[in-house]
Amino acid sequence: MVVVQATPTTTRRMTPLKTAREHMDIIAAYREVGTYRGAAILCGTTHKTVRHVIEAHEEGPAVSPQRAARSRNFDVVADVVAKRVKSTAGRISAKRLLPEARAGGYDGSARNFRRLVAKAKSAWRADHHRGRRPGVWAPGEVLVIDWGAEGGLHLFCAVSAWSRWRFVAFADNERSETTLSMLAACFEAMGGVPKVVLADRMGCLKGGVVANVVVPTPAYVRFATHYGFRPDFCEGADPESKGLVENLVGYAKRDLLVPHAPFADLVAANQAAVIWREEVNGTMHSEIAAVPSQRLASEAELFAPLPSIRPTMAKVVMRKVDKLSCIRIGGARYSVPNHLIGRLVEVGAGDGRVKAVNLGEVVADHPLVAPGEASIDDDHYGGARGAPRRAVRPKNAPERAICDLGEVGEAFIKAAAAAGVEGIPIVEPVAMRALAGSG
Repeated sequence: MVVVQATPTTTRRMTPLKTAREHMDIIAAYREVGTYRGAAILCGTTHKTVRHVIEAHEEGPAVSPQRAARSRNFDVVADVVAKRVKSTAGRISAKRLLPEARAGGYDGSARNFRRLVAKAKSAWRADHHRGRRPGVWAPGEVLVIDWGAEGGLHLFCAVSAWSRWRFVAFADNERSETTLSMLAACFEAMGGVPKVVLADRMGCLKGGVVANVVVPTPAYVRFATHYGFRPDFCEGADPESKGLVENLVGYAKRDLLVPHAPFADLVAANQAAVIWREEVNGTMHSEIAAVPSQRLASEAELFAPLPSIRPTMAKVVMRKVDKLSCIRIGGARYSVPNHLIGRLVEVGAGDGRVKAVNLGEVVADHPLVAPGEASIDDDHYGGARGAPRRAVRPKNAPERAICDLGEVGEAFIKAAAAAGVEGIPIVEPVAMRALAGSG
């Protein structure tokens, strides 16, 4: 043990101790030498400091007195606010509660009252959090669908839960036949049918609700049976149960719809949607750390095959082909092959197109035109329309004599008419033959 002796004639005052480690060193030195002064020499401090440290250590940690809680001007309504927050599941606002608090005796500021409501909401949510867990998906299991709308355009969105492959398409309505046709197009793009299609409680697919169980419409049941999937619906007022597609709807609005709008028509919007979904499906997804299109390729092996016969989801009407080889729908004319004149054909309009179907075969496909206009396909008439031809038809003997000369005679009559000659000039046949021979 090293002992350092201090000069008795000098007394040096040391700086106060600041760390717990210095306290432990003083306690260890005191236990070693047994005196305050000896421990002070070893630690380079004064014996008074050593005595204070040793006494504080023997007495134990100091207990600071509890500070008395200050009264607040909103204490009179704190119980009322807590009850209202509980009864509304933490959704009521301070602005809505303030008149009730005023009537209960609160005379403070609105800002201070907002602090009270925020504290009450925080306390309620601490004991009533949902405690959700992340979704775990299996390949080929679930496809989540939903609609979004912005600026008059309706956006159909679908996400394969495991591969995160995304499908978007535009429409001008959210009717049942439109939704089913969009879902069929999604299956075509995926190359198969998943086991479950999870949808929001959208009115076009919901026939009713019995004991919180959604009953799908008969049309949706027939569609699901034909394609071989099970229709499912999320919980009411629970967007988290379909957060995958909710995120896609917002992403498509921000990244596709808003930057490229307004579109010229629905066809242009869907062309932009095809380009956009190829881009996002070919990019690394941050959540799964993989490329969705590559994961879809491996997931497609687990899909059910597409049916050999595709059902018709669009609303069709029957139209009779008139003598102009056209059908009329929406106040406009659309041509069909002329061998169908007088027959009935099925006509459906959707996605900016008008299609005519005969015996299960699409015989005409036209872009949608405005009322009063016509969309004509020359192939339906055997070729393009020729220029108008005014045939020369002789009525008497002099006219027949001239027309017998062939093309020269017909050219003579047309040239005379163009020159404004009234009637046909009488020309000797010999002279006409000479004229024809010289020509």
